[in-house]
Amino acid sequence: MKRSDIIDLIRAHSEHDDIAFNNAATIIARDFDKSGQSELASYIMALIARTRTFVPQEITEQEYCFLEKIVSNNTSLPLPQPIADDIQGLLNALSRNAGINTILFYGASGTGKTEATKQVARILGYQLYVVDFNRIIDSKLGETAKNIAKVFQEISDVGCDAIILFDEIDAIALDRINQNDVREMGRATSALLKEFDKLDTHSIIIATTNLYDKLDPALARRFDVQIDFNRYTHDDLVEIGESIAKNLIRSNQTIKLDSRTLKKVLQSCPELPWPGTLKNLIKTSVAFSDPLNPNDYLAKLYQRLHGYKPDALELLKTQGFTLREMEILTGMSRSTIARTLKE
Repeated sequence: MKRSDIIDLIRAHSEHDDIAFNNAATIIARDFDKSGQSELASYIMALIARTRTFVPQEITEQEYCFLEKIVSNNTSLPLPQPIADDIQGLLNALSRNAGINTILFYGASGTGKTEATKQVARILGYQLYVVDFNRIIDSKLGETAKNIAKVFQEISDVGCDAIILFDEIDAIALDRINQNDVREMGRATSALLKEFDKLDTHSIIIATTNLYDKLDPALARRFDVQIDFNRYTHDDLVEIGESIAKNLIRSNQTIKLDSRTLKKVLQSCPELPWPGTLKNLIKTSVAFSDPLNPNDYLAKLYQRLHGYKPDALELLKTQGFTLREMEILTGMSRSTIARTLKE
């Protein structure tokens, strides 16, 4: 590490020049990496990524034909530990330019692939763009392949400090052998493969797919990293459901949080839906609940999860609900419930 690099770092800090400070810190991190201190280099790059700021440009922002800007939100993204660990590893790799720039998130719809992409962009401080497939796919022979080439030219123009999202990439890259229209979609997939081979290593692409088994195998091999989002256990989904409900209830004064009953309602469903669907079920249960009954959302959630109202007392008992919890779910008094069960 040169003394001039330290001086540049201090000068940039004193002059509040964020861009110069990040550049100087990056040079120091690379020196540490070259000297074998990769963990320290990774730590510095992660700090830069979290504190990166952008200076407003006076020039007119460039408009793209096939790329659309996406705003990354600050909402929490509950993920099971195995997936969270993979995402953290990906952040480490991207923050220190470790040669990883094409990533595939695959899994069922509603498992958090797109939201995870937004969070990666937010944490790194990168601008997120999504590819508009509606503009790429053209009914004219050969036009789709030409549009794919234009997309990658725009990706090249965007440069670094950006992530390009190919959301549901299977729309243009299904297995060429199993296509009904082999010729046209085969051309599109072949064009996509060629563009991936020419891709600049500074351009970061994250693609998502719900149809991994249908994806063209040649394209799947083009990705440096593949992360499986289907790794949710039943306990993971219960915990995520609790987290979603608590966030929704916190902003609603007419709803009473009953964590114990909420957890039992979620646990009573043997096959919980994926987080995206689960969030919608909880949201509608809270929104449609009776404002005069602060526990009504629990009964509505039970009904949405099971497909029937929570009025079968023997079933509720076998599911582990207490008399108090049955009273909440059914609206019946505890004495009536106890007498009915006894009879």
